[in-house]
Amino acid sequence: MHSDRTPEQEERSYRRRRKAVSLCSLLGLIGVFLFITFTFGSRILTFASDPEGFRAWAQGQGILGRLALIGIQVLQVVVAIMPGEVVEIAAGFTFGAWEGLLLCLTGSVLGSIIIYGFTRRFGVKMVEAFISREKMDSLKFIHNSRKLELLIFFLFLIPGTPKDVITYFIGLTPMKLKTFLVLSTIARIPSVISSTMGGNAMGLQDYRLAIIVFAITVLVSSIGLLIYTCIVKKHNGKH
Repeated sequence: MHSDRTPEQEERSYRRRRKAVSLCSLLGLIGVFLFITFTFGSRILTFASDPEGFRAWAQGQGILGRLALIGIQVLQVVVAIMPGEVVEIAAGFTFGAWEGLLLCLTGSVLGSIIIYGFTRRFGVKMVEAFISREKMDSLKFIHNSRKLELLIFFLFLIPGTPKDVITYFIGLTPMKLKTFLVLSTIARIPSVISSTMGGNAMGLQDYRLAIIVFAITVLVSSIGLLIYTCIVKKHNGKH
């Protein structure tokens, strides 16, 4: 089925999709924050004065607290505008480094499945609604890579790369969902555990360790982002 629309009409349609998704994403974020505020607001206010007490209370919420964290992580992956590190630090602070890691990875897997399913079903137009054409163009080298699995593992292993943006592109490649989930989940572990460890240190009020972990994470992420930028420029012929 081909389209008889002119380039100008296609551009206007693209802009409308972008605006609609941006509005829905914003409303979704507002909805989540309002829910958290009205449900846990009074307890969150105790964080500054009694972080240890808040941590104990949050851990005592049982499955509800875990599901809420997973839901926020899914939203973070799908919306792709929220910084993942914030959610990961909160997970580490609330549930500890290792449980926080497990919850974040679970949310990432669920979010990736959602994105993969939608991109397979609706194709590039769906992706363009979430990711700008400029970013899409910069990632075209992924689709043309002869060593796709190795490249994806490497990109998800490097701290600082736009993993959620790359996730949107995966559904446009020949890679199978199972393969992508295994590679990306394993590769995410070092980056996520560093954030949950820092959050856990904050929960234990070991601020010296937290500062050290976050400083190392920022340094490594900056190096990773530089490496990613060089990879993109190299594959797109921009020297």
